[in-house]
Order: sequence, then structure tokens, then C-alpha cells
Amino acid sequence: MARGTFNEELSGVPLFAGFSRKQLAAVSNAGTLIDVEAGNTLISEGDYAREAYVIVRGDVTVRRSGSDIAQLGPGAIVGELGLFAPFVRNATVDTKTDGVVLVLNPPDFMRLVQNEPPLGNRVLGSLARRIRELDTKAYG
Repeated sequence: MARGTFNEELSGVPLFAGFSRKQLAAVSNAGTLIDVEAGNTLISEGDYAREAYVIVRGDVTVRRSGSDIAQLGPGAIVGELGLFAPFVRNATVDTKTDGVVLVLNPPDFMRLVQNEPPLGNRVLGSLARRIRELDTKAYG
């Protein structure tokens, strides 16, 4: 996929909504764009986190201890805790359909956030929402 086409597709990802063309180019240049086929594993439970994946096109299944816990699609980011520290993965993420993902590693992500602070704010907001959801599930 050409970067220009990818930048247009990236603009439809909620995490990057409202970003300028320059900001979208910075995001796409910070990561590695890969085409994925259905049935591939992006993240394996128990492995050390080394990167995060932004689902640009396609769907993924998240499993923990062999049980499906979520179905995610375009706009989702998985493995984002690995951008902040080398955690052990707590779930497996498999591609359900063919698609496109943007792979971000910690050093490139930190440089991107320094240059594009709104992205960092959005990722932190996403993490905060997930923590709130988990808290609500656990404690009501």
C-alpha cells in the first residue's frame, strides 16, 4: 500500500481523527505499515511487549487463557502498554480478517509523541478509558 493512500485511510481511524496531513504523515512515518492475513498472530500471551499495533483495516480477536474476550476493528490499538514498558503480554491477538496494521515500537512512538503531543494525549485517554471499564467490571 502506498503511503499516500495509507495516510488517507489512517485519517479514518478514530485515534487520529482531526489530524492534519502533516500529522498523519508523521504517524505513518513513525511506524511500519504491514498487510496481514486472516489467521495470523500479532501478539502472543506471555511474550514480552516490544511494540503496539494500530488496526487500520480488518478485524482481530483478543484471547486470554484461551477464551475470546474481545473483537476489535479499525481504530483499535492493541499492545499499547508495550510502548511504555516491556510488560509481559496478558493476551493473544489474532487477525480475524485480512487487513492492515501500523506497528509502532517504543523509541519511534516516544519521538512521535514529542513531535505530535495530541497523539500521546489520545493514547493516554484510551488507556484511561480501559482502566475505567476494568474498574467498573471488577467493582461495579
